[in-house]
Amino acid sequence: MISLAILLAVVCSMAFCAALQLQQQTLSGKLIRLHVVADSDSAADQSAKIQVRDEVLGVTGRLLRSARDPRAAVLAGLPEIRQAAERRLRSLGIPDEVRVSLRKELFPTRRYETFSLPAGVYESLRVTIGSGRGHNWWCVIFPSICMTASMDEMEQAAQTAGFTEGELRLITEQNEGFVLKFKSLELLQKLKNALLGS
Repeated sequence: MISLAILLAVVCSMAFCAALQLQQQTLSGKLIRLHVVADSDSAADQSAKIQVRDEVLGVTGRLLRSARDPRAAVLAGLPEIRQAAERRLRSLGIPDEVRVSLRKELFPTRRYETFSLPAGVYESLRVTIGSGRGHNWWCVIFPSICMTASMDEMEQAAQTAGFTEGELRLITEQNEGFVLKFKSLELLQKLKNALLGS
């Protein structure tokens, strides 16, 4: 009887984790995140990272404003994004090179002012300054909820991007047990990485 109860608990846990992972994957397919990595942790490099971030947000905001295919718009705009970031660095007297790419990246659970995102793999515009050994900065460029000032603005941007009511409730923490769900996804990802040796 005890063995049967344990087996049932394991099966339920696996089903719960599979459903959570599917929910995260569906959500991640609707987002493009921005990941800016500084050259170092010096005060000057961290300040430069924020200024590069602002420059990149200006370019991506324009590229994505009326884009039918956000991913294609960012991909086509990579040279312009790199040039804008390097131009900002040059204006600060910094000769560092900037590398930009659009790729899949693993992110931990992340809480922002008006929303949270579960751990998982997301499409990411990665901007690496110089050696890329400094602390980084993350946000979401599509839908444009990076710098939303209010919950209403965030919800409107998410709905425009095609978020379902359930996805919106999940990221705005209006979903009961969101902390448990996000932590479960993080643990599942860590387990997968341990088993796959990555």
